[in-house]
Amino acid sequence: MTIERVAIFAPGDMGHALARVLVAKGLTVTTNLADRSDRTRDLARAAGITDTEDDVAAVDGADVLFSILPPSLALELAQRLASSLALARSKPIYVDLNAIAPASAVEVGEVIEGIGVPFVDGGIIGGPPKSASGMGPRLYVSGHEDDVTRVLELRNFGLDMRAVPGGVGAASALKMSYAAVTKGLTALAIQSLASAKAYGVGKELDAEMVASLRMLRERFDRSLPDMAPKAYRWVGEMEEIARTFNDVGLDPQIFMGAAETYRLVAGTQLGKETPENRTIGFTADEVSEIIAGALEAGLPQGEG
Repeated sequence: MTIERVAIFAPGDMGHALARVLVAKGLTVTTNLADRSDRTRDLARAAGITDTEDDVAAVDGADVLFSILPPSLALELAQRLASSLALARSKPIYVDLNAIAPASAVEVGEVIEGIGVPFVDGGIIGGPPKSASGMGPRLYVSGHEDDVTRVLELRNFGLDMRAVPGGVGAASALKMSYAAVTKGLTALAIQSLASAKAYGVGKELDAEMVASLRMLRERFDRSLPDMAPKAYRWVGEMEEIARTFNDVGLDPQIFMGAAETYRLVAGTQLGKETPENRTIGFTADEVSEIIAGALEAGLPQGEG
């Protein structure tokens, strides 16, 4: 049967943007906005999402359910929806698209499959689609072959769905390995540029990077401003990457440190920004200046 309805929890930055694409292609997208913020309600309304005001009504009759929210909430959402999914007469395939470790994906899958609902592991690489017809991120999925094949039908509705071999955990492993490079590098840039600012050598570092690391410097010019309103979500993602690496015998401390870096950013003025309403942090220089200003005093003093 053709997919006709998708439930999305929750329609935030990524969720509402994917919903907009699906709605434009003729699908019905449902969610439950009870207790959600005014911002989330506005995003959902703009995307054409149907608010059922109830979990059971949102999932019952859906063909596919997307879980897209901060990684620390992935298991909590599965546990919350378990009772509603158990009551649903027509059950969707539950696709966890959160940035979580493979072991975390297995834990979520156990909750969902434990109530007789098919589960697919997933990971999103790339930013939200800018428009209903624009190119969006890659949505990698893995799990039981029949379930993955069914979810791949969403290619016909504007989503770039891609299968990953290896069962539940494989798509999450790909996402974690990729994000370790991209968001790990951004965390390194935050520390480097902010510490240079704190020590008063920001201009000198910038000049050297322009001379010898121009491509990296240009990347930082894009990634630091883009990171600012997302830092709070990336705390949990770094912790999930640490778990991913620890589970294969690698030292997780690098990414626990990256988590603390993003926690620091989230606690500054930058953490109050939203993607659609930016007021500060438009350049890497401005971002690093704000972060440097938030650092505790105590720099070593030279003898002069």
